[in-house]
Amino acid sequence: MAFPAHAAEQGDPVSYEAAVASGLGEESTAPADEGSDSGVTGLTAEQQALMAEDADWTARVNLYHAGGGGATGNDSLGCRPIPMRTMAVDPRYIPRRTRLFIPETVGMRMPDGTLHDGYWYASDTGGAIKGQKIDLYTGHGRGSMQPAMRFNQRRLTLIDAGRFDGCPPSWDAQPSQTLMASAPTSVGSN
Repeated sequence: MAFPAHAAEQGDPVSYEAAVASGLGEESTAPADEGSDSGVTGLTAEQQALMAEDADWTARVNLYHAGGGGATGNDSLGCRPIPMRTMAVDPRYIPRRTRLFIPETVGMRMPDGTLHDGYWYASDTGGAIKGQKIDLYTGHGRGSMQPAMRFNQRRLTLIDAGRFDGCPPSWDAQPSQTLMASAPTSVGSN
C-alpha cells in the first residue's frame, strides 16, 4: 500500500489504520445550534445558579409521544402528560416528583416559537426505563419530537431542582414561581 495522501490522489486502496493516522477524510463540523437560541439571555437567578452546578445525574434520553403506539392516557401519577415537561424515569434512580433542570434543553425552540426553560418533571415511569435512562414526552404525534430530536439517544446532564406537588405545570403556568416561591422567576417570557 502507498502512503495515504499519495494513494488517495492515485485512487489506490488505503488501509483504515493508515487513513486514520494521516487524518484522511477528517472533517471539522460546526456545533449544531439548530432550533435553539445559542445566545440565551434573560435567565433567572435560579436558572443561572443551576447552570453553574455539577450534574446530580446523567442519563441517556429517549423521546416519546402520544399516538401511534406512544404514550396514551395519564402518567404514573395520574396526571395528563405535559409536552416538553413530563419525563419518565426509573424511580429507583431518580425519585418521582423530582423537578429536574436539563441545561442542554435551555433555549430549545418550541413548536410555538417560545424557548424551553430547561425544567422537566419526573412524573412518569416505564417498563423499559431502567437505571440511567429517561424518556422525555414531546406531545402528540411523531412531529412533536422534532424540536428535541437532537437529544434522542444522547446522554444529558440532570440537575435536581427540587420537588413538586400535584401534576407537572402546563406551559400556561409559571412553574418556577409556583413551585419555588423563594426563587422569583419569569419562565416563559424569554
